[in-house]
Amino acid sequence: MPELPDLQVFSHNLDKKLAGKTVKEVNVHKAPKLNVTHTELQSTLQGQKLSSVYRDGKELFLKFSKGDVLGLHLMLHGKLFLFEGKNDNKYPIIELIFTDDTGLVLTDFQGIATPTLNPEAKDSPDALSPDAGLDYLKQKLGKTKTNVKTVLLDQKIIRGIGNAYADEILWDAGISPFSASNKIPDDKVKDLVKSIHSVLKDAEKQIIKSNPDIIAGEVRDFMLIHNSRKKTSPKGAEILVKEGSRKTYYTEEQELYS
Repeated sequence: MPELPDLQVFSHNLDKKLAGKTVKEVNVHKAPKLNVTHTELQSTLQGQKLSSVYRDGKELFLKFSKGDVLGLHLMLHGKLFLFEGKNDNKYPIIELIFTDDTGLVLTDFQGIATPTLNPEAKDSPDALSPDAGLDYLKQKLGKTKTNVKTVLLDQKIIRGIGNAYADEILWDAGISPFSASNKIPDDKVKDLVKSIHSVLKDAEKQIIKSNPDIIAGEVRDFMLIHNSRKKTSPKGAEILVKEGSRKTYYTEEQELYS
């Protein structure tokens, strides 16, 4: 699943390519969770100019000239492709065709990537928002015994962090992913907040450096811990992997608070 840094880069590249174009047609192929009818989506967006593309949490938002927003959640396997004339990409979910006969298609072989017209505002802050700062994290972590990695992945608490980057962030902060959230001392919560910002922003730079025009997929080669090709951390400790519904990569360098 693309995570916050991936989506951040996608949004910048799509904005550069598409901002200012006018929607000629919207084709919905398979979108069972679309919150409006196909006809309503078409009538709402047709003739509107695409003003900007930006990221919010784990979604891409396409904002149009009348203020309407189309949210795109890629889920696990959703991908975006630009095309000219006719879309030839398999497994289309939704296509936006512009008046210059270029287009954007969202695909997903599982069929679960989700478009949403004018999505409701979320209560939880984006991971890079000032609202997700030290005071907020201290409050949320202090209220639960749940392990800290689970808290970071909970989109109802903080939005945008996925499995891979949770591991990178916690290693950078020196906190074991299995630590009880309410046992983490204040100075380490401060380290955690710093690591959230530094890891996510550095990842964005790394992705741009290696794949400057990317709008789909995941770039993970640069990861220090959540990386199956690496056996030791930059500090020399063995990278351990805990299997489960999701893999957790960690080292004994990380302090366990319990």
